[in-house]
Amino acid sequence: MTDTTERDRVVDLMRSSPIAMLTHVDASGALVSHPMATQDVDPDGALYFIAERDSQKVQELEQRPAVNVSYSNRGSWVSVAGSARIVNDEAKLRELWDTFTSSWLEGGPENPNNVLIEVDPDTAEYWDAPGGSKVTQLVNLVKAKTTGSRIEADNSTVDL
Repeated sequence: MTDTTERDRVVDLMRSSPIAMLTHVDASGALVSHPMATQDVDPDGALYFIAERDSQKVQELEQRPAVNVSYSNRGSWVSVAGSARIVNDEAKLRELWDTFTSSWLEGGPENPNNVLIEVDPDTAEYWDAPGGSKVTQLVNLVKAKTTGSRIEADNSTVDL
């Protein structure tokens, strides 16, 4: 697979999983994870989330921007390593804002407390098991158990 093809595959896997776990290091040095709705994944793999400027996670990301973003969805998993930055862009907020976002954050894109978290990825590792449905995965599991073989999945690390 070419780098472009693998990058496209990673982007597609991330786009098919609307909720991510954003992991970063807090002020005490501990790893902390937050469920986040992915607002956008651009073709190069940059990720966008919306958060409140005065939240602890935003404050900590400004101090320690190294992050991991992970996704899991129907037999596929993606782990993205990169750097986060806080972006003040009302036009981009307006573009990405939706009803789901309004359920969690107040004031809409015009609220100066709402900001974007942009994750610039360095690498992504993905695993994609054969068959996307639970039935197919169960059949593959039974087949592996009865034949003594292991389930084969696509696995690769991609520079983004």
